[in-house]
Amino acid sequence: MFILGSGSPRRKELLAQIGVVPDEIRAPDIDESPQIGELPRPYCARMAREKALAVPAEDGDVVLCADTTVALGRRILGKPADADEARAFLSAMSGRRHRVITAVAVRKGEQIAEKDVVSMVRMKSLSQSEIAGYLATDDWRGKAGGYGIQGPAGALIPWISGSFTGIVGLPLSETASLLQAFGIKVFS
Repeated sequence: MFILGSGSPRRKELLAQIGVVPDEIRAPDIDESPQIGELPRPYCARMAREKALAVPAEDGDVVLCADTTVALGRRILGKPADADEARAFLSAMSGRRHRVITAVAVRKGEQIAEKDVVSMVRMKSLSQSEIAGYLATDDWRGKAGGYGIQGPAGALIPWISGSFTGIVGLPLSETASLLQAFGIKVFS
């Protein structure tokens, strides 16, 4: 059985692009708080690994979990708690480059394989009315850094370097390789 350990509809849609449909979806419930002094990339990898270990599964089941983190320098920008925090995140990223890290963990029994992908994103300089307009779409809810590149915020992003699907939440090339290593067929 193949289990997607994520409640993200985007991850399910991305898997469908490579012909992979989960038998079950079991979103793990873990504490996603960064540890004191924890840097964004190790934090993201730890989250994906902890999620994979938290999903209940039989020994023969394959579990896929991922975590996406937005990093502005050493600062982790998680999912904003409210519109004010989303506004603060967008204001901080305005006119600057930031990193989007997505870590993927695949587990079968005691065996676990992991990969993380780091992409660079530049957000254009945003006016207060652009920020207010974007916040009014409610697209920021539940998204690391307070935006999703695949939605209305795509109009705020003039440049990326790296994996578009990684920025959305699941780097497909790396994910396909991990899944195939665990016997999950892609494009079937």
